[in-house]
This record gives sequence, structure tokens and C-alpha cells, in this order.
Amino acid sequence: MATAGAKGGKMTMTTATAEMERMSIEQLKAVKEQTDLEVNLLQDSLNNIRTATSRLDLASTALHDLSLRPQGKKMLVPLTASLYVPGTLDESNNVLVDVGTGYFIEKTMLEGKDYCERKINLLKSNYDQLFEVASKKKSIADEAGRILQAKVKQLAPAT
Repeated sequence: MATAGAKGGKMTMTTATAEMERMSIEQLKAVKEQTDLEVNLLQDSLNNIRTATSRLDLASTALHDLSLRPQGKKMLVPLTASLYVPGTLDESNNVLVDVGTGYFIEKTMLEGKDYCERKINLLKSNYDQLFEVASKKKSIADEAGRILQAKVKQLAPAT
């Protein structure tokens, strides 16, 4: 299926439908399989973004809770998701922020919260864009399936 179409180089759904109606059954099957695969990959990406966003939300909440605790407060410090060790809050003005690939940067509490909020906003923006692309791909896959079914139904009485 071509990617150029009627308006500004973008393929409209009616252009895609007209093009798919001219395809053979084998070509339609290939288009359907390809778009289904792309939709699944996009869904995986959307799930990963949702997971990352919820982790950043938890981190932002943890920073807020940490800022309310008095210095010298005894607490449990997470080493992994299921392993905690006892610790004492020494300084709540500065935090270590995980910026990825094993790198941590010391920031003030305010900078840490700001970092989380900026990342959350970026992820939400990416999510919205990916969701739009996934919806369009899903529409193309559904349309290819509908046309494929119609063509197979047309051939059935003839054989």
C-alpha cells in the first residue's frame, strides 16, 4: 500500500479503502497482518509509557512525602522492589534522581519534583501521539479485514 495520497502526501481513509479494494486477496492478507503487527507493537509501547508514567507518579508522591518528614526520622529505605533496610533521614533538601542507564544526579527536592513533572508531561504527550497513530493503524487493519472478508465471500459462491 502506498503512503502518498490525496491531501498533502497523507493517505486518507477513503483513499486507503479504494486502494485496498483494488488489491488481491493475498495482498490484503499481507496488509492486514502487517497493520495488526504494527498495532500490537504500538499497544506494547503505549503500555510501557503507562508503566513509566505511573512509576514517575509514585516517585513524585514519594518526594512529596519525603519533604514532609523531619530530619533524623527513622524509615525503611528500598534497595529493590521487595528489599528494604532501616535508615535515618539525614538530609531531605537534596535527593538523588535516577536519570536512566544507571546514572543518578543530586538535585534539590524542588528540582527533583520538577524533573518528575517534566518527564510525566513528556510521556503523556508521547502517549497521546502514539495513541492517535495506533487508532489510525487499527482502522486500516479493520478496513482491510472487512474488505478481505467481502472478497472471500464473493469468491465462495463462484467455486
